[in-house]
Amino acid sequence: MYAVVDDRNQQYRVQPGDRIKIHLRNGVAEGETLTFDKICVVGGEGEGRVGTPFVSGVSVTAKVVRQVKGPKVIICKFRKRKNSRRRTGFRAKFTEIQIEAINA
Repeated sequence: MYAVVDDRNQQYRVQPGDRIKIHLRNGVAEGETLTFDKICVVGGEGEGRVGTPFVSGVSVTAKVVRQVKGPKVIICKFRKRKNSRRRTGFRAKFTEIQIEAINA
């Protein structure tokens, strides 16, 4: 069984046991349980259901594993013939979660 979860305008296809990285959730500690109730699609066993926009009566529970940083992204700005160079870096922060169950 799988579901497509909408989390703050980002959609993820999940199955029980999957580990995914979502955008950082402040104020959540490791081991806490998150519940997602905005489910776009549920499928797998038998016929699937597509929501308009969300499927009612379905939720996904997940456990917070840890807070992680993504890979470093280097931004270089270069203006030719102006002797102007700017180099900065950025690392996005994520919350890694493990999908426990799809409650249909």
